[in-house]
Amino acid sequence: MGTVKHLGEGANDGYNLKIAASTVLDGVHLGDSIAINGTCLTATEFDLKVSDSSVGLAPETLRKTSLSELSVGSAVNLERVVTPASRMGEHFVQGHVDGTRVIVSMVPKKESLWVKVRAKKGILKYVVPKGFIAVDGTSLTVVDVFDDEGCFNFMLVAYTQQHVVIPLKKVGDKVNLEMDILGKYVERLLGSGFVSSYASCGGLPRPRDGDFKVQHERCRGEWRRCLRRVRSKIGIPNLHRF
Repeated sequence: MGTVKHLGEGANDGYNLKIAASTVLDGVHLGDSIAINGTCLTATEFDLKVSDSSVGLAPETLRKTSLSELSVGSAVNLERVVTPASRMGEHFVQGHVDGTRVIVSMVPKKESLWVKVRAKKGILKYVVPKGFIAVDGTSLTVVDVFDDEGCFNFMLVAYTQQHVVIPLKKVGDKVNLEMDILGKYVERLLGSGFVSSYASCGGLPRPRDGDFKVQHERCRGEWRRCLRRVRSKIGIPNLHRF
């Protein structure tokens, strides 16, 4: 985590945000991405001697996230980008915030903390029990979805509580929400007619008895023809031979 050192007006109705950090600046270069409370931002300057970094906040960022509510001294989640060599312990978090919603309850149970967040229908449709969601940039597992209340909840173990900002918040505070990108891709494919186009060409060929090599070549041929038909129906040019 880090701490807000300065928040001032910038160019074009934006803001300049300076964060006191330490480990996240290791290996960072100008222009690199740094996630602040789950929002992907660009490092515009940094000073390793005093361990701080500055980022610019555009009007769209201020409108879509809760960063405009930060003040000097506020604690924030900080995260560097994942590299191909990094260990992926959770889901893909892009830092593209879908919106902000408020915390409606925070209930301690022994060493755990149960948090319930209200969400709009446009966001809640992507939330599923035991699925992933990013709250202020923290990759979390959804416990339950309460459609009648328009809410979902999650639980923080003791270790997580010590390393993220959510336990420092209170009921009524806003959090940044980012849905699992896989759900958005599936919705996009369904809406584009991919499934109906795929079904119209018979789907995957069923295996038949006989020589494996012959059947393998046959399956490859049918798959290529099916793929070309699907790409043609949804408007993707066949640029490569399959």
